[in-house]
Amino acid sequence: MKIKSELINCNLRREARPGRARLGGFTVIEMLTVVSIFGILAATAAPSFSSLIASKRADSAATDLYVALVESRSEATKRNASATLAPKSGGWQYGWQMSVVDPNDSANTLTLGDHPTTSNVTLTGPDNVVYQSSGRVQGNTSPVFLVSVTSGSNTEQRWVCVDLSGRPLVRSSACP
Repeated sequence: MKIKSELINCNLRREARPGRARLGGFTVIEMLTVVSIFGILAATAAPSFSSLIASKRADSAATDLYVALVESRSEATKRNASATLAPKSGGWQYGWQMSVVDPNDSANTLTLGDHPTTSNVTLTGPDNVVYQSSGRVQGNTSPVFLVSVTSGSNTEQRWVCVDLSGRPLVRSSACP
């Protein structure tokens, strides 16, 4: 017992000496190792994130256009009047507007929806899409939109196809 108590007293005396206490933390070499490993992992993951970002931006822009087409079709059937979805000046990537003829004044049109500019997106499509009161698309050709997004070296494309019955569809490959 006496030896054990002397060891405990000896340890207490060592810790009580000023200048001998060890501070917790990391050494510079440990920090540099962790930072370099993190840098290597980030460099290998960056290209896959670029592809993911482009894919999600293309999905988002195509979905926005899809929703606008569905709303235009719905407004045409609800109001029993033709509804038009048209690009703003400069093209579809600068936004679009949905409008219908005012039922009280046929010389006046009502703007029902206004979509802002879509940044970093190239969007091409027809001059406009006119939905008849039946919900069908006016004309004999099906409107097709191409949404293209480039992020880094990756380019993602989505197609928004509208059949003559008026139903839009978002696809990751070209429209039939």
